[in-house]
Amino acid sequence: MTPGDSNQAAASLRSGIVLIIAAMSLAAFTGALMKSLTDTMSPMLIGWFRFTGFFIIILPIALARVGRAAFRPPRIGIQVMRGVFQVAGNLTFMFGVMGLAFADAIAILYVYPFLMTLLAPSVLGERVSAAGWLGVFGGFAGVLLVVRPNPSGLDAHALFVLCTGLLVALQMLLNRKLGVLADSSVIAMWGALIASLLLVTTLPFVWTPVAPGDYGIIVLMAFTSAASQTMMILAMSRTPASDLAPFTYTEIVSAVLIGLVMFGTLPDALSWAGIGLITLSGVLVARAQGRISLRRQPKI
Repeated sequence: MTPGDSNQAAASLRSGIVLIIAAMSLAAFTGALMKSLTDTMSPMLIGWFRFTGFFIIILPIALARVGRAAFRPPRIGIQVMRGVFQVAGNLTFMFGVMGLAFADAIAILYVYPFLMTLLAPSVLGERVSAAGWLGVFGGFAGVLLVVRPNPSGLDAHALFVLCTGLLVALQMLLNRKLGVLADSSVIAMWGALIASLLLVTTLPFVWTPVAPGDYGIIVLMAFTSAASQTMMILAMSRTPASDLAPFTYTEIVSAVLIGLVMFGTLPDALSWAGIGLITLSGVLVARAQGRISLRRQPKI
């Protein structure tokens, strides 16, 4: 590798890291906006506004990247399944976050990387290393520290967010299947469209007049969703996923700060311990699985 190539690779890595940190921070902010709207609106209505606005914004991006091919997505059955998982995950998150401190909800949501690792062998045929399994167990232990389930009565809100984690894991696995077949912006566009079409069927049952002050939040939510997704696409296109994975946990840090500013909440000591264990375990899993992926690449 020449010095010029090395400098270019370093610049690409730096830009990828900046983009993924910005993307995850915006994702946390979007979640906080959704939580704030649950005081006055149904989760189904919030979800419809979010995905419809997201589709309107992402459509021209997809067209600019691939042209008319955006309207001919591969594996439409998998696209629909991914849209269903998106809708279900969006709703379970909102039902869960209604009764949880925001940072705790985001920390519980991060069970999804560990569920992905558990499901990857059966869904994708991927091997999990011993270090990867150690990270999975550590991650689940961290989630338990945040949830602290009471055997006599599990908290329903925490269970909703755990369900969201499973649904996000399934979405991510489908992303891997679709990512080799279509541009990421096309996948995002069709996911938003399918989610919007599914949720529009609920509007006759959940529609309520929107308070004037909520329109600004709805528009901001659509833009932050689209910006977060677009930045994530750009980051993944510039930098290997294994290099970016440790920085995705900045979403939890952002959630702590946002929770304090917007809702006046902070995690307690046990939750902080759980958040730390989740983050360390997630980095371990990402690094371990990243090394396996590198070994599988053909030597040139």
